[in-house]
Amino acid sequence: MVNPNEITPHLFRTEYSKIVAVLCRSFDIKHIEIAEDIASETFLKASEYWALNGLPDNPAAWLYTVAKNKAKDYFKHLSVIEKNKQQEVKTSDHEYQMIDFDTKSITDSQLEMIFAACNPINSQETQICLALQILCGFSVEEIANAFLSKHETIKKRLQRGREALRAHHFKINSLSEQDIHKRLETVLTTLYLLFNEGYFSRTHHFLIRKDLCLEAIRLTLILTDNPFTNTPEANALLALMCFQSSRLEARTNDEGEAILFDEQDETLWDKALIEKANYYLIEACQSNNSSVSKYHLEAGIAYWHTSSAEDKWQHILDLYNQLVIIEYSPVIGLNRTFAFSKVYGKEKAVIEAEKINLINSEYYHGLMGYLYSELNTDKAIYHYEEAIRLTKSKPEKQAIQKQIDLLRQSK
Repeated sequence: MVNPNEITPHLFRTEYSKIVAVLCRSFDIKHIEIAEDIASETFLKASEYWALNGLPDNPAAWLYTVAKNKAKDYFKHLSVIEKNKQQEVKTSDHEYQMIDFDTKSITDSQLEMIFAACNPINSQETQICLALQILCGFSVEEIANAFLSKHETIKKRLQRGREALRAHHFKINSLSEQDIHKRLETVLTTLYLLFNEGYFSRTHHFLIRKDLCLEAIRLTLILTDNPFTNTPEANALLALMCFQSSRLEARTNDEGEAILFDEQDETLWDKALIEKANYYLIEACQSNNSSVSKYHLEAGIAYWHTSSAEDKWQHILDLYNQLVIIEYSPVIGLNRTFAFSKVYGKEKAVIEAEKINLINSEYYHGLMGYLYSELNTDKAIYHYEEAIRLTKSKPEKQAIQKQIDLLRQSK
């Protein structure tokens, strides 16, 4: 028998944002807090009811029905006790019937919510924070980790951003194709961050959060299914997600411990996802008018990671050399250095890594530990211990400790 306490958190991640999006589409995004309250009350009722009566045959449909009824009850109650509010929230009985949770309505509502959150009245950083919280269900802590920012900074940014959204009447059908394209860059960045948090979580005891990876893929598919947002960049991002997701099963063992790339069992790679990734990468390269984006390059890198070609690391390094030119970040620099070590050896790669010198980064020390593992055991152990000290990820600590133990045994 399925335990409701186990399935409710998963449903919350996948269904909460759908409920909020559909309700906001029905009675305006300026009432987003009402939509969020109704969604929260729906899940509270689910947790209580299911604990006593067990799961319904279709939990998602049960949630949608309860949410629709709660929305209707809320506005009926409001119209009785405060008639002025009834005029402000322009929702009639007819419009109650228009609240629909079919597949098309959910898809259209979430697409609208993506572009509502990514409104240029806010800074790009605020747009991404809002989308991660409202559409993807990120907590303030998760967003702070994604931005490498302080908790209070993100909290204040979200408050200001929400105030700006409430003051701005928004409907996606009022946007031109040009307006949509202007916002699309931020939308793609948001989904990219969402996938990254799932692929390598820095806030949970699990290295991988498959629910976030799947949600990112699902939302990106919405973009590629819409003619206005089916761009080369969107297809390249979807290809990247599929390539990376194809190796999820091989990245951890049965105990949830991380497995290094060189030690992964390739038979666990999902060949069907790799084929889908190849399809979307080809789609991303069809247009003659588009420039090569960071998503194209990262998808290309991910493609070569799934290849068994002898010269794959040279191809990966060549793509990283292009990537650091168009969008450099310390993490990209470290990843490039790892590929550099595969082509030119660890001794030369140490010199490249020292140029980056991110002494407060667990990724830097983890890479240095790997590079020194065959050059200087004591230095390798020192850097691995620094990586353990700096990381919050329990699976990552366990994986690094195994490397330290092996080095000590070899001394």
